[in-house]
Amino acid sequence: MKPSLSARVLTRRGLLGAALAGAAAAAVPAAVPATATAAPAPARARRPHTLPATVHAHADTLYPEGVIWDPTRRAFLVGSSRHGTVSVVHGSGTVTPLIANPDPRMVSTIGMGLDLARNRLLVSYFDLGEGVRSTPETLLKVSGVGFFDLATGEQRALVDLAIGSEQYHAADRMAIDLFGNAYVCDPAANKIYFVTPRGEASVLVDHTVLAPGVQLGLGAGTTGLALHPGGFLLAMNYSEGILVRVPLADPGAAAPVELPAPLYGGDGIALRPDGSLIVVTNALSTTQGTDGVTVLRPVDARWSAAEVVRQVRPWPVPAPTDVAVTPRGSYVLSGRADLLAKGTVSDDFTLQRL
Repeated sequence: MKPSLSARVLTRRGLLGAALAGAAAAAVPAAVPATATAAPAPARARRPHTLPATVHAHADTLYPEGVIWDPTRRAFLVGSSRHGTVSVVHGSGTVTPLIANPDPRMVSTIGMGLDLARNRLLVSYFDLGEGVRSTPETLLKVSGVGFFDLATGEQRALVDLAIGSEQYHAADRMAIDLFGNAYVCDPAANKIYFVTPRGEASVLVDHTVLAPGVQLGLGAGTTGLALHPGGFLLAMNYSEGILVRVPLADPGAAAPVELPAPLYGGDGIALRPDGSLIVVTNALSTTQGTDGVTVLRPVDARWSAAEVVRQVRPWPVPAPTDVAVTPRGSYVLSGRADLLAKGTVSDDFTLQRL
């Protein structure tokens, strides 16, 4: 995810860019519920405490790149590129571990999702050379989703997503429907996986539109994912700046959403209650990318095209990577992945309200 393979730390986007050269495949649809929609707000969710406009947090070399809002705690959950952990971040900036001693296979963690009906937290993991436990044997080989008890952080199961004939795998961000099914993107294999609540994994779609193009060594494929209640996924292709619509009833019909201009460096994305989509962009591994946040609004219910309704460039904190929608607004995470790429020690990260 960093500027190049020559960086001291082999990091996400640069390493993936080299791995993805020449990737192309036919779509491989999987049987999924055509009526799957985003999970409803939990009945037990309480009104959150007031959140400040900026949450300044501090934790030992955490370097979080993924974030979600946990309504049961009224707090944020973040992963760790360096330690493979999951931590709770309160509005005060206090950071407490939830998954402090992960399985050795969980070298780095980014994607997370909540299955509130089963009181579960799902966490994607991989090894892209950023973690303290990275080894040549696990680099771009271990990849999957962990099921954890949301209240205690206790591990329930790990689901291997290094499936298929591809040489490289890296389970990234995810979305979860109301049935507890998880959709997980893999920018190394150019796939989106389907994982049932029982841990049965299959390929939902394998399509060239999910892969980077000619920017060899400078990008990655699909790194952002959101589930629309209309029965389709929205996926963000990092290096190509393409937003892709994937119908759940016919995943092989995945196609780009028409945008006014490409959103190069598009990373984490999130749907807001008003139906708009937030896209976080950065320049971590493409010269065409910009640190910023763009809000898109569809021109029709099918998301065949979208228009820009707001854009903040540059973002006030360097290297934003993800966004979480809360009852008090949308918060953009800057975990200082840019410093990790340089081998610079940083214990600070920021969540800034859009």
